[in-house]
Amino acid sequence: MTRRFRILLMAVALAACDRPPPPAHDHDAATARAPVYQCSMHPQIVRHEPGLCPICGMPLRLVEDAGVEVLGVPGHVAFTLPMERQQLIGVTQGTVEVRPLTRDLRTAATVADDPGLYSALIEYREALRTRGALRGGIQESSASGDALVRAASLKLRRQGVGEREIAALAELDPTSLILPGSRVWIYAQVFEEDVTLLRTGMPVSVEVPSEPGRTLTSTILAIDPTVSPESRTVRVRALVTTPDASLRPGTFVTATFRVSLGDRLAIPREAILDAGTQRLVFVVADGTRFEPRAVTLGRRADDFVEVLDGVAAGERVVTSANFLIDSESRFRAALATFGGGHAPGHVH
Repeated sequence: MTRRFRILLMAVALAACDRPPPPAHDHDAATARAPVYQCSMHPQIVRHEPGLCPICGMPLRLVEDAGVEVLGVPGHVAFTLPMERQQLIGVTQGTVEVRPLTRDLRTAATVADDPGLYSALIEYREALRTRGALRGGIQESSASGDALVRAASLKLRRQGVGEREIAALAELDPTSLILPGSRVWIYAQVFEEDVTLLRTGMPVSVEVPSEPGRTLTSTILAIDPTVSPESRTVRVRALVTTPDASLRPGTFVTATFRVSLGDRLAIPREAILDAGTQRLVFVVADGTRFEPRAVTLGRRADDFVEVLDGVAAGERVVTSANFLIDSESRFRAALATFGGGHAPGHVH
C-alpha cells in the first residue's frame, strides 16, 4: 500500500467520526406523543384515536397531561376536570366543618327472663331486712347483718348490676324479671366498641316487632361490667312501663339509643372511599382541581364521620361520582407511570 493511499484512508475515517450519528427511533417517545382518548363514563375504554365509546356511545375525550400532579397517595394523582364534565358525570360536593354529631345506635334486645337476677334481688332485700332488725342489738349481730348485705350485694354485681344501680333495683318489683307485668326489663346486647358511648340514665326507645307501630320509652338502668366472650357484646338493661302487661319474657324487641358525640370535625359519609388499607377522599380546589387525600377517621354518626387527620375545616370534598373520580385519578397515574403511553394490551 502506497503512502498516498494510506493518507487517503485516514482522511475518510476522520470525516466519518465528525459526522453526527443518525437519529435513533425512540418507540417510547413516539408512543408518549400519541394522543389518548378516554370515555368519561367508562374509564376502562381507552384509544389512541377519537371515536365513540362502544358501551354508552358517548364521544371519547382527549386526555390532557397538563394539570396532573403526583401526590403521596399510591396509585393516584391530582388532576383537573372542567365544570361541564363534572356536571355530566354528576359530581357533587360537601364541606369539611365542625358540627354536632349524633348517632342512633340500634341493637337487638329481649324482654328479660332472668330467674338468677330475680333470686339475687330477693336475697338482697332479705339481707336488708335482716340488717335492719339486727341494728340496735349487740355488736356481733350488727356485723353479721352487714356481712349478709355485702354478700347479697356481691351476687348482684356478679349479675351485672353495679353499686350505683343496686339502690334503684331494691325499690323495683323483682317479679318483672320472670313474669309479664306493668313494668318489664329489657336486655339489649351492645357491641363492646359501642358500649363506651352509653351511660346510665341515657334515654332508650324500644320497638316491638310483634306489635307494629308501638314504641316504648325508658332510660338505661344498668350496664354490665363484663363482655360476653362468645358475642363480644355487653348487656344493657332498662325498665319499660307496659300498662297492658302484654310483653312476655323472651319476646324479641329492638332498642335504639340516641347518642350525642359532641362537636367534631366531620365529613359526609358519602365522601369516603375505602381503598383497603386506607380511606380516601377527593378534595376540590378552585372548582376544577381534584386532589386525593388519605384520611384518618374517628367516630361514625348517622350522616357524617369524624375526621382526625387528612383534611382541614372549610375544604370541599366530592360526595357523589366518587368512583368515576377515583378511576380518573388512577388512570392518569398510570399514564404518568408510563410516560403518557400505555402498556401493551391496555388500549381498547
